[in-house]
Amino acid sequence: MEFFEVIKNRYACKKFDQRPIAKEQLEAILEAGRLAPTAKNLQEQRIYVVQSQDGLTKIDKVTPCRYGAPIVIVVAFDKNNVFTYPGEKRDSGIEDATIVATHMMLAAKAAGVESCWVNFFDPEVTAKELGLPDNEEVLMILDIGYAAEGTGALATHTQRKKTSETVTYM
Repeated sequence: MEFFEVIKNRYACKKFDQRPIAKEQLEAILEAGRLAPTAKNLQEQRIYVVQSQDGLTKIDKVTPCRYGAPIVIVVAFDKNNVFTYPGEKRDSGIEDATIVATHMMLAAKAAGVESCWVNFFDPEVTAKELGLPDNEEVLMILDIGYAAEGTGALATHTQRKKTSETVTYM
């Protein structure tokens, strides 16, 4: 699928069927995350592929937003391996993990797999439930799978502001 078709047609899938995702598709999605740029190429992302029944039950404990996805990718980052910006008020952890997650979300669509970016969860509770190390912060959860029959984008999906409302040339 051509890049602009991917970004135009990607939507937050809210109901998945249980068809398994091919190993090759999952690997392509994970590879897209691996190739994402990070500050100073620190690659502080930590990716957890949750697909066991036990793991999915843990995800269901921390969010109501799995929507039946057969695989959930949890994106975290190592707080001890981030670039701190001049002024020392910000670091690269959240933005780098966001770039990684976005690459995987778009790669899923390109691979014919739907996804839903989930941020309705408590990161600390999620990390504890999954048994993650203390130095890792959970950024987001990415549900992936095939859309259930009759599922599609919300009616508001195509409603976008004009570029003139969000872009300023200086």
